[in-house]
Amino acid sequence: MKVLAFAASNNKNSINQRLALYTAGLIENAEVETLDINDYEMPIFSAAREEQLGQPKEAITFFNKLAEADAIIISFAEHNGTFTAAFKNLYDWTSRINKAIFGNKPALFLATSPGPGGAKSVLVTAEKSASFMGADVKGSVSIPSFFENFDTESNCLINPVFKTKIKQAVDQLVDATISDQMSANAY
Repeated sequence: MKVLAFAASNNKNSINQRLALYTAGLIENAEVETLDINDYEMPIFSAAREEQLGQPKEAITFFNKLAEADAIIISFAEHNGTFTAAFKNLYDWTSRINKAIFGNKPALFLATSPGPGGAKSVLVTAEKSASFMGADVKGSVSIPSFFENFDTESNCLINPVFKTKIKQAVDQLVDATISDQMSANAY
């Protein structure tokens, strides 16, 4: 199973990237590829820029990475209650290739923040947007107060309640991905 994991954040020290990588690491025997969306930086999307520049190679490369995966894990950072500008711009450019950029693949949506809100607002937004983005969301988990619930030395969740929630979400993602692969192979 090929899993693509990344944070919807351009922060080089992203706690959401840590959460995404930790979660992907829970999938046994998976080939995990991680992305840094800083590698896909483009001018701010507009129809005029698209007409002038065409489709940026970064958007094409990102889209192809998504297409190659069997399952996707994204941890959303929250800026002012919604997506980061970096992720929204990447989505806007990539959606011009195909609006359903995630190819209706099984996905796990995560979010965390240093504070008690756990970036729940952006997680709700992502879940509501999932059908537009072509994500088949199999689970979503918000982790509040990241530094109280995650040991940054060992890169591991330490709160047993959140460990269980993440593990259950991973199990749902794995089961759905295996089911999709079996259905595809039946033809």
